[in-house]
Amino acid sequence: MATGLKDVEYGLDKIFDGAEDFLPLLGTDYVELYVGNAKQSAHFYKTAFGFQSEAYAGLETGVKDRVSYVLRQDKIRLVLTTPLDAGGPINEHINKHGDGVKVVALWVPDATKAWQETTARGAKSFMEPQREEDDHGYVVRSGIHTYGETIHIFVERNEYNGVFMPGYQKWESHYNPEPVGLKFIDHMVGNVGWGEMNKWCEFYAKVMGFAQIISFDDKDISTEYTALMSKVMSNGNGRIKFPINEPAEGRKKSQIEEYIDFYKGAGVQHIAVATNDIVATVSAMRDRGVEFLYVPDNYYDDLAERVGVIDEDMELLKSHKILVDRDDEGYLLQLFTKPVVDRPTMFFEIIQRKGAQSFGKGNFKALFESIEREQANRGTL
Repeated sequence: MATGLKDVEYGLDKIFDGAEDFLPLLGTDYVELYVGNAKQSAHFYKTAFGFQSEAYAGLETGVKDRVSYVLRQDKIRLVLTTPLDAGGPINEHINKHGDGVKVVALWVPDATKAWQETTARGAKSFMEPQREEDDHGYVVRSGIHTYGETIHIFVERNEYNGVFMPGYQKWESHYNPEPVGLKFIDHMVGNVGWGEMNKWCEFYAKVMGFAQIISFDDKDISTEYTALMSKVMSNGNGRIKFPINEPAEGRKKSQIEEYIDFYKGAGVQHIAVATNDIVATVSAMRDRGVEFLYVPDNYYDDLAERVGVIDEDMELLKSHKILVDRDDEGYLLQLFTKPVVDRPTMFFEIIQRKGAQSFGKGNFKALFESIEREQANRGTL
């Protein structure tokens, strides 16, 4: 049975034992996407993914250059932002990358200290600490640059009791489809260019105090045609996990190369969101029009032999095309959407962990062959 835990000899508590956690992270605060039409994108994520309306900023709230819709489902918060004027950095980002993730915001107890610690260790500053306040209290935010044009914003919201943050108002909407069971962000994957994986893993280790917990090489992640390499970086409490992928030599163009070609550089490839019932979640999303990667029936021929006894009915998983993998801690169930934007770039992973702490190494071959079928359809393999 594949564990995918090549580099793990100790748990995270041992990796970080005795080390000062100079950058305590409480979780993912929000993920902001720059998009061509925030209103329509919000409708998609509400309808297809079951997100709920939370907050809004735009002309009605005194913001003149952009509009932002904030959506929430349990602990997951998406911010969809569109510029209102021609030109400017948001338009430049959309023109270059298409719709995609600009900000991965991290919830911290002290945004000023987070900025000081990371910039002192070599991070390039994106935003010095600034206090934003209204009648409901205040939020402190700061930010640093990371791979590509992606940034991390540190959010301190201990003293704020309003909706989302100052500058936003409650978004009242009579259209709020039922949630589909998404709970929190499990991990977020970044794609970087040739030979850049170690550079950015070292960035997260040195600048943010992360540890490498898993490593996959081109022997682990390859098919007849394509290959890639990946390392998973995690903070001390394990709430933030960032796998970093780079291309590896193969006979044809890998999914990482295709991403970089169309995104025009490094960026967030996919957001993995957790559920407590993947069958119900995937079924609901499919009914709402979400397209998932195709998994062939023969994947399930030896599944019981590969993963052993599990709680779920194998035939039910097969009917929903859900992937299963096991490690020393338990097993996981996962499925990947097709790209949710026009370019073949960003997608989502739906994951349910039943003890497993790995990332589905046993599913890599089936997954990447499925991606290759999509690439062949696009003429980019």
